[in-house]
Amino acid sequence: MTDFALELHGISITFRSPGAGGQGYTAVADTTLRIRAGEFVSVVGPTGCGKSTLLNVGAGLLEPSAGEVKVFGQPLRGINARAGYMFQSEALMPWRSALDNVMAGLQYRGVPDADARAQANAWLERVGLGGFGDRYPHQMSGGMRKRTALAQTLALDPDIILMDEPFSALDIQTRQLMENEVLALWAAKKKAVLFITHDLDEAIAMSDRVVVLSAGPGTHPIGEFEVDLPRPRDVAEVRMHPRFVELHARIWEVLRDEVLKGYAQQLKKAA
Repeated sequence: MTDFALELHGISITFRSPGAGGQGYTAVADTTLRIRAGEFVSVVGPTGCGKSTLLNVGAGLLEPSAGEVKVFGQPLRGINARAGYMFQSEALMPWRSALDNVMAGLQYRGVPDADARAQANAWLERVGLGGFGDRYPHQMSGGMRKRTALAQTLALDPDIILMDEPFSALDIQTRQLMENEVLALWAAKKKAVLFITHDLDEAIAMSDRVVVLSAGPGTHPIGEFEVDLPRPRDVAEVRMHPRFVELHARIWEVLRDEVLKGYAQQLKKAA
């Protein structure tokens, strides 16, 4: 049995434009990324470098132009049924209550309504929303909606959790609370996590390993760092640890030039 929950091997992704002779834009080039079962891996890189694109490949939402994706050693064909995906923007259905939103995926999998309701209520309790199941998304704060989305993802008990900058829109206090909640839930279940973020502090505070991507086009890994900070961690307190400061300096040294390149490219596009 393989040690890896998710393997992206030699992945390239080229988007072809209609007309212009089918000229293509290579967003990702020859990228290999592996996540072990139970490992928390964060990917950082400049804005627009292709982080979310790689996540979509791992979810089976996007087929690579070249390379292979494996899930627990088996080639991925179609949607990754062993993965749960927490998007940057909330995927809650506004016409359904928090409880009904969490139940939806379970019902889709054929879980009887009574069982789905019991499991959904249990997950709302775990994320601190016990008693709020009847609230609709417009009646909840940003943090409460994120907790509901987290319960919605974890209720399906996925073996792999894919997270695309899920807390970027939250204020710093709510964000740190959510980060700690995710770490506590992860520690209890030890699922494989692939976490996309533009926040280097967040990546170091939460992860076992941080992978740095280059600026695009043709983004690819240019650095990989083991995070050997002790667990359990509080994301606010760990930032003061001398090893955290050392790791931040080492990773930023690799990331800084790529961020500047990415920023220059964004300005060029806007001009």
